[in-house]
Amino acid sequence: MAAVPQDLLDRVRALERQVRELTGRAQIRPALNQILNGKVSIGEGGTLEVRGPNGELALRTGQWSDGTYGTYLGRDDGSPAWTVGGSGTDTDNMVRMWARDPESASRVIVMDDAFSDRFLGRPWLPLPMYPTERQSYDGTAYDTAWAGSGSVHNAVAVINLTTYANAGGGQVRVMWTRPGGSEETLAEYDCPAGTWTARTIEQPLDGVEFLGWVQWRIQHRNKSAGQNVETRIWNAYTRNTYTVDEAPDLPSRTPGSGGTRAMPAAQSAVVDTPPVPPAEPGLRIVDE
Repeated sequence: MAAVPQDLLDRVRALERQVRELTGRAQIRPALNQILNGKVSIGEGGTLEVRGPNGELALRTGQWSDGTYGTYLGRDDGSPAWTVGGSGTDTDNMVRMWARDPESASRVIVMDDAFSDRFLGRPWLPLPMYPTERQSYDGTAYDTAWAGSGSVHNAVAVINLTTYANAGGGQVRVMWTRPGGSEETLAEYDCPAGTWTARTIEQPLDGVEFLGWVQWRIQHRNKSAGQNVETRIWNAYTRNTYTVDEAPDLPSRTPGSGGTRAMPAAQSAVVDTPPVPPAEPGLRIVDE
């Protein structure tokens, strides 16, 4: 008969105890509230969401319903505060900051431009335009009624103006000078006598970089000697593009000057140096 070790039962009990410990430890899961020395990847159309106790969306990042990718940051009630992408009307993941007022007719208060990669979309910003002593003028040769210059932030310039001409009628022309270029005429038109002639000039800022320095001049004249013409500006500002056709043409760029997608290096932001504006007769801040 084979010899049986005297401590066999003790060995069996110890083995059973070790099996129970291993089985118990296999059921213990580590706390899943930290990621240390690693990263989380969400792909193939996945989305990460953070929601409040009642389902309010505080964060979503990943694929939007239209197939694009973006990020949503919400307020306590789930309304949007900041979004990247998610429109369905743009393909370049526009950045938008949303107003808190849910009934606002236009809730986006800050955004980049939908159709121009280099310009701010909102807010709209004013063009600096100032009257001269020739705002009311009796000459027959063109002279400057309004002038101004400044850096531009939005893609399209808008100038609303109106002109009154006496007997014989008058003419108006609107001009601009882009960085590094010569003065160009944007619009020139006749003004019938005895009435106010209103015009709206809308001009995409072709060939101008964001913060490019642009000069503006509005000139007018009388067609008949001894008569008078007066031009007033109701408003002048820049706005976002409404359609893809309004997107300004790209400026010419030297290699290494940075394209629309380039990430600028630290402390490398450079804007056009403002030129010295041409002397205008009796430039004044307000109309007398």
